[in-house]
Formats: sequence, structure tokens, C-alpha cells
Amino acid sequence: MSLGLLSALLAALLTGSATVLQAVGARRAAAEPQAGEAAALAGAFRQWPFLVGVGLDMLGFGAELVALGRLPLYVVEAALASALAVTAVGAARVLRVRLRRSEWAGVAAVCVGLCVLALTAGRDGDGTGDAALRLGVLLVAVVLTGVAGLVVRYAGARRAPLLGLVAGLQFGVVGVAVRVLPDPRLPDLLAEPSAYAVAVAGLGGFAALTWAMQSGSVTAATATMVLGETLGPAVVGVLVLGDHTRHGATPLAVAGFTAAVAGALTLARFGDAEQPAATR
Repeated sequence: MSLGLLSALLAALLTGSATVLQAVGARRAAAEPQAGEAAALAGAFRQWPFLVGVGLDMLGFGAELVALGRLPLYVVEAALASALAVTAVGAARVLRVRLRRSEWAGVAAVCVGLCVLALTAGRDGDGTGDAALRLGVLLVAVVLTGVAGLVVRYAGARRAPLLGLVAGLQFGVVGVAVRVLPDPRLPDLLAEPSAYAVAVAGLGGFAALTWAMQSGSVTAATATMVLGETLGPAVVGVLVLGDHTRHGATPLAVAGFTAAVAGALTLARFGDAEQPAATR
């Protein structure tokens, strides 16, 4: 339990720090004259803050994999939502914004909620899902990739929050797909749909989030991303994979989960690297 929780919190620390760097790099790229969304995405990779953020995200994903093998999905996803608290505290200096009382309350809510989840979490379920579920996560990842393309083309002023939601759903698919991988050996992975779902959803979510940060309010995109990434996998983990709390601790776990997510959403505005700070 301790290694899994430490890994989840490390993933939150890394991804929360990466959010600020990626937002700064994405905004710098968006300020340059570009032609098309593909060019804007490629331009972000020419910005060193964005590249450093990508590296931190990759390290965070490795820590998430360790956590997913040791904790219920709802605990891991709530811990990842706390990355927004890390972003708030760590980015206040970069974004030149002071934490108000409401933001400090959000940090406290995230910390308390995660402590409650750690105390109430039981063993992760033994279920790995059937073949239909493992194929389903791949189909969902493909569909969401198509939805992201439609949002970029037709959503207009609502692009940022909708792309953030798509990114969060994709990252949630990654968590579920990793959890249901039946065998890590290479020959078996080549024929495993959930392994391809990890790649498709990971890349699709990364692209959707980058476009969201370039096209509108990163605040709105971050908030909807948290909702998509947290709630979906938690429901799948409890209803399908058999994740559970300690005996009699379900109400406390629900309260802790709610507090962690609510605190993260309170801090969502710190995902927004304002243009003046981004261009310095």
C-alpha cells in the first residue's frame, strides 16, 4: 500500500509540474504564425518548457503504472487529480499569482481527501476484465480520437473545455487499459487490444490537451480534464473490476474522493499559464 500511494503522489507531483511547463510552451507556440492544428502541435515541440514538461509527464506515467498495480483505480485517479494542487503551489511563482484563501482551502481539501482515501482503501480488485472490456477500451480510445478532431473543427469558442474533457477521458482510458492488461510479455502484448488502447489514448489525450491549451482557457480545459480522468475509471474500477474499500468504510471513501476532486477543481484556474507569463 505504501509504495503504491507514494508512486501515485509522485505521479501527481510530476504531472502537476509538467502542466505549467507545457502550458507555457504551448502558449509560446500559439503566439507564432502557424498554419493548421498539426503545425501548432509541432510548434510546441520546439519550445524547451514544453519538452521538459513532456519528459516529466513520461516519468509521471511510469510512477502511475506502479501505483495502478498496487492500488484501486479510484485511489490512483483521485491522487492524479491532486496534481492540480501541485500545480497551484508550484506555479504561483511562475504565473505571478498569489494563492487566495479559497485556493489554500482547495489544497487542504485535496490533502485531507487523499489521506482519507489512503486510510479507507482496500485491496484492488482481482478482476482484469473480459475480452469484450479489453476490446472496448481500444474502441473508446479510437472514437475519442475522432471526437477530438470534430471538436477542433467545429466547436469554436467551446474548444478548450471540450478538448479538455476529451483529453481527460482519454487519460482515464489509459488507466483502465493498463489495469486490464492480462500479461506484460511482448508476444502476448502484440495481440492485446488494451495495449494498443494505451498508445492510442495516451497520444490522443496528449494532442487534445495541447490543442486545448493553445485554443482557449486552460482553466476550463483543466477542470473538464479532471472530471473526465477521475470519474470514469473510478466507476469502472468499482463496478467492473471489483475495487473496494475497507469493510464499512465506503461512506468515508466517498467523502474523501469527493473532497479530493472538489479541491482539485477549485484549483483548476492554476492550469492557466497567462500569456504575459508564458511569453517571458
